[in-house]
Amino acid sequence: MPGPGDRRRFFLGAFGDPGHAFPMLALASRLAQRGHAVALETWERWRTDVEALGIEFVPAAEYPLFPTRDRALKPFEAVVRSTPRTHRELAAFAPDVVVHDILTLAPAIAGELEGVPVATLIPHVHPFAERGWPPYALGARLPRTRLGALMWKPTQPLITWALAQGRAELNETRTELGLAPTHRLHGGLSDRLCIVGTFPQLEYPRTWPAEIQLVGPLVWEPPYGNVDPPPGDQPLVLIAPSTAQDPDHRLLRTAVVGLAREPVRVLAATNRKPLTEPLRVPPNARLVPWLSYGRTMPRCRLVITHAGHGTMARALASGCPVVTVPHSGDMAENAARADWAGVGVRLPWRLLSPLTLRLAVRRALDDATLMERASELAEWAASNDAATRAAELVEGLALTPVTAGAGTRASRPVRAGVSK
Repeated sequence: MPGPGDRRRFFLGAFGDPGHAFPMLALASRLAQRGHAVALETWERWRTDVEALGIEFVPAAEYPLFPTRDRALKPFEAVVRSTPRTHRELAAFAPDVVVHDILTLAPAIAGELEGVPVATLIPHVHPFAERGWPPYALGARLPRTRLGALMWKPTQPLITWALAQGRAELNETRTELGLAPTHRLHGGLSDRLCIVGTFPQLEYPRTWPAEIQLVGPLVWEPPYGNVDPPPGDQPLVLIAPSTAQDPDHRLLRTAVVGLAREPVRVLAATNRKPLTEPLRVPPNARLVPWLSYGRTMPRCRLVITHAGHGTMARALASGCPVVTVPHSGDMAENAARADWAGVGVRLPWRLLSPLTLRLAVRRALDDATLMERASELAEWAASNDAATRAAELVEGLALTPVTAGAGTRASRPVRAGVSK
């Protein structure tokens, strides 16, 4: 724990979806508990929670991750539009270190413009594959043999081309905002400190560079009281759908119907997304608008999820195996990692039905090794405080001066991080 003379200033920025805002809130909260001054730029919906933690709230420009018909703004266009306001807020706060979410580049660019050390927080498994691995988010598992790795070799040129295209778009953005281009393919990530907020057990074996640090899942959630499950002593199964995907509640509806006659108790949350059609809730189930995963999951035998990383990681940290039904984005990747690590059963979205889900749940409940492996991950999480480790890493970065070089404005003096 830093002493009084070690108090630092940290400016954090996160995309507003819970899967990105909550891990950054976990880090922000721990930094504040350790006596630092912290500002967090994120969406307005989290203002009350941020301020309740004693953290300065900075409203972020809000834009969708993927363009829509109504909001056609492309990601790098959003960065250009939002960076000037972020830069003003960041400069006024005068931080020693900036930490940005992998989907939020405005704080990173603003920090670079100010000559402040910048770290990246990746709140899920690392998204870049090694040679011979399947492309990220495809949902394919790590090849078991050399022949399997050779089958993925033809995808490497396409992946490299896509990364080069992304770098070109990033460099256009950097030039427009007054920065020199970067030569790195992964130029949106810090080359000084990348914090990966996942279980090491979900990462495929590789040699990590020194700047990439796996700390474990960074978990946080809004305060909420206890929610009682249905009465009885049968295994408790939690339906924990995505907060951002599946607006029609297909997974929730299918699970409630498919498990209606099974010897289990079912607790399901709508996550405050309205039901578009009435749902008949059977006697063995209870449907609630919201609940605390931290309070509920330790009481569960199994969690059914779309495989958003935050929900899946919370379940595993509670010792619960998962049934994953990936919907979109990186969910297929998370489901593949849970399958590879032996902590879950996955069911493809296209095959979801009451029967297939019922069979997946039976398989998961009957497989004792899933519970054993999930318990091992829970023990690891209990003995490895991810938020504290992440806080220590960014504290260390605050003591490291920035040196001028490629990617910074040569005409601007570069300052070292110092106590305020």
